[in-house]
Amino acid sequence: MPPRPPRTITLSREEARRLWLRAQRLDSSQPFGAGAQATKAAVEHLGYVQIDTINVIERCHHHILFSRIPAYERGHLAQAQSLDRSVFEYWTHALSYVPVRDIRFFLGAMKAHRAEPRRWSAIGGRVEARRLLARIRKDGPLTIRDIDNDVLVEKAHLWASKKPSKGLLERAFYDGDLVISARAGMLKTYELTDRHFGWDRRPTLASERQVTAYRLDRALRAQGVVSLDSICHLDAPAKAAVAELIEARVKHRELMPVEIEDSTVPHWMAREGEEPAAPQPDLVHILSPFDPLIIQRKRLKLFFGYAHAFEAYLPKEKRVFGYFGLPVLIGDRVVAVLDLKTDRQAGRLLIQQWTWLEGQESPERKALIETELDRFERFQLARDVAVPAPDDA
Repeated sequence: MPPRPPRTITLSREEARRLWLRAQRLDSSQPFGAGAQATKAAVEHLGYVQIDTINVIERCHHHILFSRIPAYERGHLAQAQSLDRSVFEYWTHALSYVPVRDIRFFLGAMKAHRAEPRRWSAIGGRVEARRLLARIRKDGPLTIRDIDNDVLVEKAHLWASKKPSKGLLERAFYDGDLVISARAGMLKTYELTDRHFGWDRRPTLASERQVTAYRLDRALRAQGVVSLDSICHLDAPAKAAVAELIEARVKHRELMPVEIEDSTVPHWMAREGEEPAAPQPDLVHILSPFDPLIIQRKRLKLFFGYAHAFEAYLPKEKRVFGYFGLPVLIGDRVVAVLDLKTDRQAGRLLIQQWTWLEGQESPERKALIETELDRFERFQLARDVAVPAPDDA
């Protein structure tokens, strides 16, 4: 007798939303607690926290953590990176903070990067790289500002550097020879990876099957309900292996197929658990456009009925929400978009534009948002906490 096909779960968009908010820890006020350990816990749960250079308000890595840790301080992330060494920087779908406990799942990407000698042609050869690594081994960690013997070159593109050594540092970073041991704004300090982590021997490299399982499990933990696109965001080559693993887990009743209202896209979730309660109705989050809840635009539109647009690169006359629009979540609804800018000289958070989404405006919601804006402004204008160097700790 053939096995019975697995039962398909049907979810309304509201139910799917709540599962995602619960997984993202945006449905309660202090899900990770407080203090420096909350930062470690948040990065481990989310799997990664994206880094971005835009500084109109707050760097997105700090903003994402602040959204989930009310008492978050920038120094907590510096401590996790430089002192506790519980997070490290590497590429996910973008440069991100990743838990050190997961580093073995990235060692294969580092190995593959080292095996692409064509990349060396644009930034110098192995001799130059060995000299750079030898310098760091002898003199200790350095930043690009410590290299003053470069012959400057023309930029290849807008985000490139005129210093060839920057390319060598980045190559050694993606190869896994160097790690970013500290960060001041966007200025990175590079250190030998093994020395930074105190390794006599590197962790065992994860197999391809283990990396595939890691991708799926990370998405299930941080998304609740997953699709192939949401698991493999900007990583199309991973889809075939992930789809095969999903099929196997469904067959073994470890995953359940899910249909979401108004969608033909296949979704899955872990075996049924307790249905999440509705988020606190007066809980307000002013979210970064790079927040994990916002960055996957199609998923956001399906679950929330809200189509976010990042308009910083559009001409002013074509913008709807403004240059740097931030979605505002109250409970389980995106109700408004605020175009904000921090004037650090004047010590003020400026509201460039306030856009209510259709049918969401109310005096009560406006008061809730204004209260959260006051808190957000205090965080924006707080000075960074200095973190001692490892030798001084």
